[in-house]
Amino acid sequence: MSIASYIDHTVLKANATEKEVLQVCEEAKEYGFASVCVNLYNTKMVTEQLKGSSVKTCTVVGFPLGAVTKEVKAFETKCAIEDGAQEIDMVINVAALKDKKYDEVYNDIKAVVDTAKNQALVKVILETCLLTDEEKEKACELAVSAKADFVKTSTGFSTGGATVEDIQLMKRVVGDNAKVKASGGVRTYETAKAVIDAGADRIGASSSIAITTGKPADNSGY
Repeated sequence: MSIASYIDHTVLKANATEKEVLQVCEEAKEYGFASVCVNLYNTKMVTEQLKGSSVKTCTVVGFPLGAVTKEVKAFETKCAIEDGAQEIDMVINVAALKDKKYDEVYNDIKAVVDTAKNQALVKVILETCLLTDEEKEKACELAVSAKADFVKTSTGFSTGGATVEDIQLMKRVVGDNAKVKASGGVRTYETAKAVIDAGADRIGASSSIAITTGKPADNSGY
């Protein structure tokens, strides 16, 4: 399997223009990336651009803080799927997890999973840089209990991104019950290979071409 097929080619910055998003779509088709990951506003356009290709449309939900209600996340998910999203990357309620309100975290994830059922994969973003190892483990357990498809390290918009250690921890907890996505700070082939070797099944990156070709990356991105 080529490394390109692991990558969700990502454009989530607030000032991304239509031209930039369309370019990302063309790059994804050219290189054979797994998906194009965008904000909800761009979902319909991306779906139209990717039509007829193997590249999926991926939309973020509750992004980037996760600090909205489960009803809002469910509604965003519904809208994304109506606009053609085949994958949903949702941010957990980090504060609720840290407050040990585990029922709330579970229900938050489950609301998205239930809305997406049989229509889109759900990846659960933990924002690992804000969590203790114990909290990471608990978040993974809750995601598996809610029947999410993936656990994911990071939004790429907080204080840190994916690490080999976090991928190993997450893989150990979820086992074969969910897949693992590494995101945030993966900008070179070597880093991508390291997280895959640690157990990542997918990578979120804006430096996707650099990862695939070995060319220097633009370090300003996801």
